[in-house]
Amino acid sequence: MNIGIIGLGLIGGSLGLDFRKQGYSVLGVSRQQSTCDIAVQKGVVDESSTSLELLATADLIFICTPIHLIVPTLEKLTPYLKPQAIVTDVGSVKGAIVGNCGQLWSNFVGSHPMAGKTEQGINAAQSGLFVNTPYVITPLESTPNFAVEILTEIVEKLGCQIYYSSPEEHDRAVAWISHLPVMISTSLVQACGKEQDLNIRKLAENLASSGFRDTSRVGAGNPELGLMMAKYNRQALLISLKNYRQNLDQIIDYITREQWQELEEILVSSHQYRANFIQSK
Repeated sequence: MNIGIIGLGLIGGSLGLDFRKQGYSVLGVSRQQSTCDIAVQKGVVDESSTSLELLATADLIFICTPIHLIVPTLEKLTPYLKPQAIVTDVGSVKGAIVGNCGQLWSNFVGSHPMAGKTEQGINAAQSGLFVNTPYVITPLESTPNFAVEILTEIVEKLGCQIYYSSPEEHDRAVAWISHLPVMISTSLVQACGKEQDLNIRKLAENLASSGFRDTSRVGAGNPELGLMMAKYNRQALLISLKNYRQNLDQIIDYITREQWQELEEILVSSHQYRANFIQSK
């Protein structure tokens, strides 16, 4: 099987490394020739080009571009596709993508590998990035079963945990555990940076350790990705942000009124409830 990858950044590059280790022939496409050259040198792909025509022999193609480029990329790709070729994407939003892509290519299957790190680009690619991480597949009722089955068979070999959902369910879920944390983390960094007393801010910067590092990490990621999350998953993100604000206002009220027992109850329940989200990770 020939596997095509469009977009040779962190996710696309990591997919290429893993698929080549499994013996697949990997064809890569990037907008920059320099990225193509690096991908070949690092063993990410067998062949690489800036032209989508390279993918004319691909059986399964992963579109790993930024969210706003996924649909336009598929539009440009379709003239080169084999009739039975399967196309998927790795975007973190599905509702705005899957329906449009399904109309462009009947063998399109939406998906979202939920893995990553702060570093971006082809040089950040690493083998094993997807091991024990969630991989969500989001077919429509009209999506051909064979396309879903083949995609499942291939990505299972990445060592990930596969889940299935509708595009809408996916977007509502990731708004809570992926998109909302990015916005909260960003807000935290912004608030700290606006401390007016320069001596206090400098001291805080010097004292910042693991707690600040952990809670601020996702806010320091790719700004373009964060913007696309907000733009393309706007409604679900707004719901989660408003709910978060209500909870934050409640905590502010408890502290203002010195209602320590009520605050302790929230802290205890959060400590217990967090296990539901990370116990299997």
